[in-house]
This record gives sequence, structure tokens and C-alpha cells, in this order.
Amino acid sequence: MNTRYFDLINQTYYFPQEEFTLNKDNLLFHNIDLMKLVEQYGTPLKFTYLPQISKNIKRAKSWFRNAMDSNKYEGKYYYCYCTKSSHFEYVMNEAFKNNIHIETSSAFDINIVENLLANGKINKSTYVICNGFKRDQYIENIARLINNGHKNAIPIIDNYEELDLLQGQIKGKFKIGIRIAAEEEPKFEFYTSRLGIGYKNIVQFYKKQIQENNKLELKMLHFFINTGINDNAYYWNELVKCIKVYVALKKECPTLDGLNIGGGFPIKNSLTFEYDYQYMIDEIINQIKIACDEAEVDVPNIFTEFGSFTVGESGGAIYQILYQKQQNDREKWNMIDSSFITTLPDTWAINKRFIMLAVNRWNDTYERVLLGGMTCDSDDYYNSEQNMNAIYLPKYNKEKPLYIGFFNTGAYQETIGGYGGLHHCLIPQPKHILIDRDKNGILATEVFSEQQTSEEVLNILGYNKK
Repeated sequence: MNTRYFDLINQTYYFPQEEFTLNKDNLLFHNIDLMKLVEQYGTPLKFTYLPQISKNIKRAKSWFRNAMDSNKYEGKYYYCYCTKSSHFEYVMNEAFKNNIHIETSSAFDINIVENLLANGKINKSTYVICNGFKRDQYIENIARLINNGHKNAIPIIDNYEELDLLQGQIKGKFKIGIRIAAEEEPKFEFYTSRLGIGYKNIVQFYKKQIQENNKLELKMLHFFINTGINDNAYYWNELVKCIKVYVALKKECPTLDGLNIGGGFPIKNSLTFEYDYQYMIDEIINQIKIACDEAEVDVPNIFTEFGSFTVGESGGAIYQILYQKQQNDREKWNMIDSSFITTLPDTWAINKRFIMLAVNRWNDTYERVLLGGMTCDSDDYYNSEQNMNAIYLPKYNKEKPLYIGFFNTGAYQETIGGYGGLHHCLIPQPKHILIDRDKNGILATEVFSEQQTSEEVLNILGYNKK
């Protein structure tokens, strides 16, 4: 009988896969022996595999280059990293090895941009696309950046008042973009995004407040939908509406030469994941070119803002199964040595599923289990995989420690989880390591942060103040 954990994975998925292979009965991730990491650093453990960041950026650039060549598209392509997915310096340092640009969403982002400029990671030709709802501090920081000579900083107008706020602090002429308030998916709780200006109002807004204003140069139309870039009727319908607005606006505004199609490329969240990135990009470029050719206007330069796609597949977490609780006839709870709420908050907040696999003991028999975190919260659990309604792992044996890994967790989890701060039930933040390869492919690891201590937590809570 095929009762081993390996047999289950092998008959359920195509396995091994590009990033997942085995060394005997231990899991390798990008040829990294995860059990060696466990032996060296212990658990719980978060890790970031830096080369995957550059790999995904290069993949996207290649897809867009191919699409533009095959469609004889005369515009340029600019890859922007969406900082809110992960603001860490190690992410920025890796990402900006690849001649990319940056998208910001709040005031402190500009401070990061200034740090990157000061350290030579970016330069004044780097596009800084300033998104989000803007008030005092954000406006002030954007103005300082532009006033200091960063002419490729482009604030994206989210509402009518922002124009006056920006003009009040920016000296001389500056570039702007306008964000379209896209219609939300039909099943969404509301009809129109709170961000941006309505489709029907944009051309009129340009004519009334921008066209005769010698201080403003409209360079970009910005389009983003919450559900991301998907091959469905909703996405294509919204994209077509966006292109129509671009064409209409371009006829009124000769300086407009950029179309920002936002982000939302999906990342691998299951071993069954399939997505034809090249097809989607080909079709997007084709749709834009057809519409512009028919209207006899120049095609725009294309900007994208990829956040999760840039950094998501670089991250992972490893936990040990500490104990198994048999709560009734059918339910076995494997308790991990951390908390899902604090270390993978998306699993709790939006029921997100990541790739989850046993790290060791692949040749042992398996069983159906639920996974529980260490907090006293009943919501601190993980109970199903993306394409299954259950979790299967090698059978619990207190004499044979079992370790499990969650993969492609690199986007949002640290910021949503409150990195460096307080966590539910004061469960400590895990140790975090960075994994890189040198030019010869030799693996190198370093500790980015140690596991949080009780003293650090008590300092935050005020107990150690004199």
C-alpha cells in the first residue's frame, strides 16, 4: 500500500517541482537543506531566500520585452516595486540590483526613498510613483523629494484636493498622474474603489484643473483593481474601460505618455498552481496597442507595480510540531511552537493559504490533522490546503520530531504581524535569517534578527522604565 507521506504528495501533485525536491526523506527548497537550517538555527524560524526576488523581477521584464517585441509595441516598460509588500532594507537592496523603480503609499516611504538615494541604491532618474491618500506629512515629504531635484517623482492624484496641497509646497513645475477609481468585482461589498477618481470624471478634471495650469505636467494614468491581474471577464472589462479613458485623455493631453496598470500578479500558493504570465502580458499589450492604433494616438509607456510577485516567493517559515492533542474521535491537533496569528497573520485575517509541506520524515506513514498555534485564541489554527479540505502530515511520534514548512510567505506577513512589536498572547517573534548565494552559487546564511526576548517585550510594555 502507498501509505507514506511521499506517496501522498507524489500521487496528488506533480512532484518534484522546480523549487521543491527531496534529499532522502528531507525537503529541499531551492536546493537548500531545510533540516540543516533547523539544526543550525532551531525553530520557529522565518527565512528569506534573496535570489528569488531578482529572479522574479527578471522573469517579468523578460515577459514584457517578449510581448512588446511580438506586438511591435513602441513604448517602454518600467518595473516598479510596491514597497508596502515588504519595506525591509534587505528586500530593497536585492530588488534594486535589477534597475527597477519604486511605488510608495505613505509618508515614511519617502524617508526610505531618501535613504536609498543617499546610499546609491537608486538615483534621481529612478521613478518614484507616489500612490495613496495624501495628507500633511506625506505631502510634505513628496514636496521635499521633488524640491531637492527628484524630477521623476510622480504623485498620483487620488482626490481633487491633493492638487492644491501639492502645489502649495512644491516649487516650480512638477509631474503628476491620475488614479482611476476602478469598479469593484460584482460580489464585492461596495461598487467603486475608495481610491482615485471616477472614470467619467477624469477628462473633465484634467480640463478644469490641469490643462491650463503651467505648473503641472500630466504624465501618467494609473489603473489598479483589487483582485489583481486575472484572466476573467471582470479584469478584461475594467482594462478596456481604462484604455478608453487613456485614449480620450491622450487626445486632450499631449504630455500624457504613461499608463500604469498596477499590480496583482498572483504567486504560487499551491503545488497545483498554474498561471500563464506570458499569455496575460501578451494580451494586455495587444489590447492597449489595438485601441491606440484605432484612435491614432501613441501607445503609452507601461508601468507595473509588483509587490507580492516581487517578494512573496522568497519567504518561508519552519515550525516544530510540539505535541498532538486528540480532542475527539476524529480530530487530532498538531500544536506548533509558535502562532499563526502572529507569524502568518494572513492565514487568520483573510483565510489565505500558503504552500505547506513536511520538512522531514517523508518516508513515514501519514495521518489527517489540524494545526494549532500556541495562543489561547480559538482562531489560531490552520486546517486545510488550497486544493484540499484537510491537512495530511507524517504521523506524530514524540520520539521522532516533525518539522513543517510554509512557503512563499514573503509579502505582508511581517508588517501585518507587527514586526518588532507586541504579538497576541505575547508569543515572541521568531528568529529570522537571510539566505543568499554568491556569484559561484555558494549558499550563505546570516541572522537578520534573533527571536524576541521577554526583556524586549517588557520594554515595549513599559515595565522596565525607570
